[in-house]
Amino acid sequence: MRQFVFVAVAAALLIAIVGCSNGAPPPPPPGNPPSARVRTPTPVPANDEEALRQLIVAEGEAVVQQDIDRLQGMWASDGVVTDANRTPDNPSDDKTWKGWAAIRDRYVNIVFPSNPAFAEHPNIRVTIAGETATALADTKIGVTNLKDNDKWTFRKMDGQWRITSLTFGLAPK
Repeated sequence: MRQFVFVAVAAALLIAIVGCSNGAPPPPPPGNPPSARVRTPTPVPANDEEALRQLIVAEGEAVVQQDIDRLQGMWASDGVVTDANRTPDNPSDDKTWKGWAAIRDRYVNIVFPSNPAFAEHPNIRVTIAGETATALADTKIGVTNLKDNDKWTFRKMDGQWRITSLTFGLAPK
C-alpha cells in the first residue's frame, strides 16, 4: 500500500509540474532588448597607431551596420567629410559636409541607402604627430576598389582618438 501511495503522489507531482509548463521557453534575462545590435568587443590597442587602424576599421563596420550612434562616437563634433570627386587636383568640384549634423545627414541619406555589404580600408598608412594623426588608405566598398582613395585626420581628445576629417574620392579617374 505504501508503494502505491508513493507512486500516486509522485505521479500527481509530475502531472502538476507538467501541467504548469506551457512549453514556452523561459523569458530572456533583463537587459538588452532582442533588437539590440550585437557588437564584437574592440580589442584594446597596444599603441596609438593600432588604435587609429581600429578606428578606421570600426567606421567601416558601423557603416555596414548602419549604426549612427556608434559613428557619432567616432567623430569630433567639428569634423569634416569631403568628396574629392576623383579629381584631387581640382577642389572646385568637391562636395563638403561640415560638423556632425551634416556628416550624420550624409551617412543617413547617402551612405546607408546604398546598403553596402562591406566597407573596408586595406593598406592603412598612419602618421602620428603628438595629439594629431593622418592616415591614407585604400577603399573597398561595394564595387569600388581604389588605391590611396581615403585621407583621414584625427585628434586625440580626452585620451581618445576621434576622426576630424575624411577626404574620399582621391584616386584619380
